[in-house]
Amino acid sequence: MIRVALDSDLQAITDIYNEAVVAGGSTADLTPRTLEQRREWVAEHEPRHDFPVVVMEDESGKVVGFGSLSRFHPRAGYDGVVELSYYIASAAQHQGYGTQMVSWLLNKARELGNRKAIGLIFASNAGSIALMHHFGFTRYGFLPQACWNGHGYLDMSYWYLNL
Repeated sequence: MIRVALDSDLQAITDIYNEAVVAGGSTADLTPRTLEQRREWVAEHEPRHDFPVVVMEDESGKVVGFGSLSRFHPRAGYDGVVELSYYIASAAQHQGYGTQMVSWLLNKARELGNRKAIGLIFASNAGSIALMHHFGFTRYGFLPQACWNGHGYLDMSYWYLNL
């Protein structure tokens, strides 16, 4: 089940995100984020109706992932272009949750009248690259050595989908 994130979900969102920070390869943050920093991140998604933050629960009701639609750029000319983000707890990966989350985010983006969805993905993140291909995204850019992960530089790939 995918639903709107509540304040009571902030700890799970923080834990899942920090797991990704420590593992590397899916976020440019180098140090784990605090609960308050994640609260601020959620609060930045305004208006919430247009830029939702959602969580995914497994059959037992445990939060196993989260996702969001974010403003691609603050200038009004870019309205209608959203960036999607999603994180799945490592214990829940390779079970179809990522596919369900991206599908939900794309459907919501369409429902909200957006015209393009954007994904910024480390070029070495095979799982997310596979999802981009699965949903018909087109790679429109590649930036070598864009991000320092604490051990080395990672390349970024940029993806879009016409909605």
